Amino acid sequence: MDDSKIIELFFERSEQAIAELSDKYGSVCAKIAENILNNRQDAEECVNDAYLAVWNTIPPQKPDPLLSYVCRIVRNLALKKYHANTAQKRNSIYDVALDELIDCIPAACCVEDEAAAKEIAGMIGRFLETLDRQSRIMFVRRYWHADSIEDLSALFHKSRHYVSVRLSRVRKALKQYLIKEGVSL
Repeated sequence: MDDSKIIELFFERSEQAIAELSDKYGSVCAKIAENILNNRQDAEECVNDAYLAVWNTIPPQKPDPLLSYVCRIVRNLALKKYHANTAQKRNSIYDVALDELIDCIPAACCVEDEAAAKEIAGMIGRFLETLDRQSRIMFVRRYWHADSIEDLSALFHKSRHYVSVRLSRVRKALKQYLIKEGVSL
């Protein structure tokens, strides 16, 4: 079903909207949550909570594109659950992905306010526009979707080494770009 028709169902307050949303984007949402949480039950809970959040926000929101809207909600809920679950623990999948970016992105203590965080996010977006399509997708899949190196190597039909080296080069280029833009790391 087309996204606009799903949104119409939400505006009509039809429960079919959630079923259609789940059919169309449920697997993508589950993958994002599972990659972050590394726990199927917690991931299912986040996806269900995301469906409720979408139900509560449409209307008045009329998101375009719907997939990005839903994925952002799932990701944010999964991150909240992740932080609650791992206060003093280490999640091998998501922490490893974040550790890879530690040299490229300033620490939270250095980003004093939301405006600075948005400015850095904009810089990262502009940096991603300079990358070739494959590198950009690989970067976003690794650091936004939290895909594993194994998942990326399967997705791109490349070796694990190739993916690791490619991501390493992108991170190095990102670091240089941010320094050039005046961000202190």
